[in-house]
Amino acid sequence: MTSRTERILIIDPDENARAELDKYLQSKGFYVTGYPDVQSARSLFSDTPPDAIFVDMTPAAIRKLKGDLESQETLIPLVAYTNAHKASEVVAALRAGAADFVLKPFTDKEALDDVLNKLIDRIRLNNLNQLYRLELEDANRELRAGISELRADQRAGRKVQLKMLPDHQQILGTVSVDHLIKPSLYLSGDFLDYIRIDADRTLVYIADVSGHGASSAFVTVLLKNLTNRLKRNMRRGSSDDIVHPDRFLERINSELLDTGLGKHVTVFVGIISEDERTLRYSVGAHFPMPILSFVGGQTAFLEGNGLPVGLFENPHWDVFEVPLRGPFRLIMFSDGILEVIKAKSLDEKENRLLELVSGGRHTIRELSDALDLEHILELPDDIAIVTVTDVAPE
Repeated sequence: MTSRTERILIIDPDENARAELDKYLQSKGFYVTGYPDVQSARSLFSDTPPDAIFVDMTPAAIRKLKGDLESQETLIPLVAYTNAHKASEVVAALRAGAADFVLKPFTDKEALDDVLNKLIDRIRLNNLNQLYRLELEDANRELRAGISELRADQRAGRKVQLKMLPDHQQILGTVSVDHLIKPSLYLSGDFLDYIRIDADRTLVYIADVSGHGASSAFVTVLLKNLTNRLKRNMRRGSSDDIVHPDRFLERINSELLDTGLGKHVTVFVGIISEDERTLRYSVGAHFPMPILSFVGGQTAFLEGNGLPVGLFENPHWDVFEVPLRGPFRLIMFSDGILEVIKAKSLDEKENRLLELVSGGRHTIRELSDALDLEHILELPDDIAIVTVTDVAPE
């Protein structure tokens, strides 16, 4: 006799037939339990469910038992064990949910052994399915816990990012500065800042970190930290890098390379001088270029280009300068703005931006309404806008 682990339940009101089948199954190494009806065997289903059940029951009773087992998500194969005299009775039992059929008394032991062999294969498959289901449930629980933790981390990261951003509608010397930032994901890879450097100059920049998610958001923390340190250095007299757009980009480049994150940034950084009435700026591969608009005068994209920041060991950036003769408006965008403009080519998208600004759309609210940003639920990319408005008396 081969030792087995499968447990078989026999439900048969005929005690002699039950005992005969019990004896044969035990001789095959199965653990066998017998009961005259389902009610007396009910406790077995919740305590130690069998791997298979031999039943001498009507098709209706088989169907009900199978339904009860399925409602408990228990996959136990049923074998109809009865003294049927017609083929229609066998078919009725199989249609009711029986996995196989054994005539009693079982004189054909080869036929019963064949049923047992198929039953063993089915039991093994059910056990594997049950094991896989349990493993999948464990994996899903771990995944849900991980997602919950990730969402909590993202919420915390989002709060940090929001606190790093400057206040809206700030008056910095003779300019009023405002911004909008809309992330495509929970965390943004776009960043912007504007600060008063001294009694004469205002720094403003917009940056777009490559990629998305937490690693890109980390770079925005680095940018904010660097800006604060350079401002402190200026006050202490230890460094004036913050008043030189090209050196500002060099510092960002150096710190990005030191992190080893493999991230690079496109940046536009500008310094507005009230005394000289100039805008001095450097471009780290930023696109689209900012739009400079003069009241009653020309509206155009600024000229200039330069290498991305964070890719090269010893890069060089040019410094460009434009005079600010008369009241002006400077509007900066991240490249995500181009993704929401419905036009076929980049030239058409840029022209659309130029048309909006030259047509009098200068504020965050006006630009957002014109591009319908509030109603776009899923952004293809982060969007950042910075508006700088000259408020100096003429």
